[in-house]
Amino acid sequence: MAGKDDPQTVEYEMKAKNLLKSELKRKGVTYAQLAEKLATMDIHETERNLNNKISRGGFSAAFLLQC
Repeated sequence: MAGKDDPQTVEYEMKAKNLLKSELKRKGVTYAQLAEKLATMDIHETERNLNNKISRGGFSAAFLLQC
């Protein structure tokens, strides 16, 4: 099982982060707007928390699909 520091894990976290960031940019959605949209799905994240979570890239596939 690959660990968090495994180069392959790091590579895919980077890909996930870049995918999500590019989609948000393409759609013109800010982190504040994303927080509002997620709140309508009863998912409560602050703008700052979203920024940190997305910057790390280590979020779940469920979170990616919710966004």
